[in-house]
Amino acid sequence: MPLRLSPKVLLIDPVRMLPSLLLPLVGVLFVGGFSPRSFLWAALGIAGTVVFAVVRWATFSYQIAGDRLEIKRSLISRSVRTIPLERIRGVDVSTPPMHRLLGLAVLKLDTGASGGSEQEGELDGVTLAEAERLKAVLLRARAQERRQPVTDAPPQPQENERVIMRVPRTWLLYGPLSGAYLLTPFALAGGAIGLAFQWGDQLGFGRDAAWDAGQWLWDHPYLLLIAVVLLVVAMPVVGGVMYAVFNWNFTLRERDGYLVAERGLINRRSVSLESRRVRGYEIADALAERWAGVVRVWAIVTGLGDSQARGQLLPDVPRAVAHQVTGAAIGPFNAELRKHPPVARNRRLFRAIAPWAALAALALTAALLTAATAWWVLAVVALILAGIGVPLGLDRYKSLGHGYDGIRLSVRSGSLRRSQAVFERRAVVGWRIRQTWFQRRAGVMTLVAGVGAGEGGYSAVDVSETQAVAFPAEVTPDWLAPFVRP
Repeated sequence: MPLRLSPKVLLIDPVRMLPSLLLPLVGVLFVGGFSPRSFLWAALGIAGTVVFAVVRWATFSYQIAGDRLEIKRSLISRSVRTIPLERIRGVDVSTPPMHRLLGLAVLKLDTGASGGSEQEGELDGVTLAEAERLKAVLLRARAQERRQPVTDAPPQPQENERVIMRVPRTWLLYGPLSGAYLLTPFALAGGAIGLAFQWGDQLGFGRDAAWDAGQWLWDHPYLLLIAVVLLVVAMPVVGGVMYAVFNWNFTLRERDGYLVAERGLINRRSVSLESRRVRGYEIADALAERWAGVVRVWAIVTGLGDSQARGQLLPDVPRAVAHQVTGAAIGPFNAELRKHPPVARNRRLFRAIAPWAALAALALTAALLTAATAWWVLAVVALILAGIGVPLGLDRYKSLGHGYDGIRLSVRSGSLRRSQAVFERRAVVGWRIRQTWFQRRAGVMTLVAGVGAGEGGYSAVDVSETQAVAFPAEVTPDWLAPFVRP
């Protein structure tokens, strides 16, 4: 029979609609001069929001009917979304703060039909028990590929569960190394400044006052410098806190043919990935992470939407642990990466040094002609950056590589963010060779392995012409046999 969301969600919907109503409500109060009539109209607006939430809840239902999940909406026009259980490739259960207080959860289904970050089905406001029941029923039905109809009966307890990795809380200290959360203090400061200028009049101190405060701070550069230094000092602290909030108690499990990743402190999230659709993994690290010997890991999964968020297998962990976990959960890569030709090193050195060297030459010329101090400063800075470009270019070349161990392929590139993709040979659906004008002059090219998973293709950058032909012939010899003369 059709089921509804928990009535408790009616306490959440009006609160979520409040930000979009805040400006109209404030406008009504100001236009009405805060008269009783203006408060009455504001109250009617809030009441209308509550009525809308109730009607939307009453006209929404879902049920598992046979071998499909049906989601029905009939607020204005009636719509029925049917999701075959065999198409469900992942289930995402999350508990945002307000949901957690009320014992509710958000359940999202990923079928790969959208091809992007949007899930095809979402149940926002089921109880935690119902979310776990639905998750078990849907994943069990998908894993066993049942031919008979699936009922709403509670699933039998499953024993096939193995904990692959529990990330120790002490490893959360690696969080600021990734750099993803380091700009949080500046983002908060920018948001506060934007709020002051946009809502200054409504907040009571006026937009002009906010502008005058900014002008006064600009006229006192030492205070501005102190503020910037404080924000920089706060970067690792705030970034580490944000990282811990999102990755608290990160646990990776294998359960009934699925890889299940759970994480989060305020919003606890559980993501299930069907193991048989996992084609490989991607290991990434930034410069600071590389110096500390830690990496992050994502799964390469066919038909997975929002793979950067939903496909995460591990947060920052030691490299040896990452290889151990990926080897146990997906499979190891047992081969050395092959080096790219020396001309690839020259190209990286040129791109890392030449722009700054050219800027330094222009600045020196201007400094000699004008004797302006600013040009001398710019020339020195450009020369320093050109010098830094030498180790950066060499590191970028050192990071290049590709390989094949008979089962899996691997390609690696990047320096500021180095990424190594490892994927199965059966995932390769085609090859593509790209060559820019500069690559053609240098005698190198980019070989792209088309993969029906993850990003859709992974590139071996600046390989030689011999490697561009030999590597596909080694991996997929049958594909090239018709084009090779005996």
